[in-house]
Amino acid sequence: MINFNGVILDSDFQLSVNNRSFLYGDGVFETLKIVDNTILFFEDHYFRLMASMRIVRMEIPLSFTLEFLESQILSLVNQLAIENSARVRITVYRNEGGYYAPNQNSVSYVVQAAPLSDKTYTIEKSNFEVDLYKDFAVTKQLLSTLKTTNKMVHVTASIFAKENQLESCLLVNDSKNVIEAISGNLFMLMGNTLITPPISEGCLNGIMRKQIITLAKQFETIDFVEREISPFDIQKADELFITNVIQGIQPITKYRKKEFEIKLALQLLEKLNAGLNLE
Repeated sequence: MINFNGVILDSDFQLSVNNRSFLYGDGVFETLKIVDNTILFFEDHYFRLMASMRIVRMEIPLSFTLEFLESQILSLVNQLAIENSARVRITVYRNEGGYYAPNQNSVSYVVQAAPLSDKTYTIEKSNFEVDLYKDFAVTKQLLSTLKTTNKMVHVTASIFAKENQLESCLLVNDSKNVIEAISGNLFMLMGNTLITPPISEGCLNGIMRKQIITLAKQFETIDFVEREISPFDIQKADELFITNVIQGIQPITKYRKKEFEIKLALQLLEKLNAGLNLE
């Protein structure tokens, strides 16, 4: 089942071939984690979604309040009886009409949901090898920081990773700096300094990124900075990990011939679960 514009429908419901998200990538989305009928970090997701819609000049319906969208999401997971632990995606797209220039800026939305096996955040894979993906670069611009339905760099990088028996890839921007992984933001520990690229580098303005930054600043022995990361920095790092709302934290264990520790990631994961009362 899905929620299409407030109506629960069978999941075999098909959108029009003139759908603008299909034709032009004219859509934005949020991926959410539900635990015990609660949407984690929902205010952050909501305000990012509203900001994304404004940036791409979509018309925001008056009904799109935080409470309304929360009810639309939870109604679906309750209908599916997966409210204890679920992954949800809400996609908002501009209604059909026009070519590159739309005939209108009104929107529709689709909510999809699937069960998750764990409420808590855990490290899913003990061995997680990555490499650099250099075929295409992410541009340093505001659109790159949004979750839009145009993710061809991430799609082709995922295929590259699969072809080379990698768990993921690190993406670079047009200045050849490392900015993120395929499915999350990147953090790098060098000595006592935890580093993540600033949003100005073109990385996703991640919700879990924000949570991890807040948690990292609570460590008296860790200095946190936002700065550029070069491919040469990766070789010198003590620890690397990826963050996103569904997985939480995924440590990188190997990059080419370099292997990494898994210490700070475990400490942050413990704090994350404790702060959300997920332990």
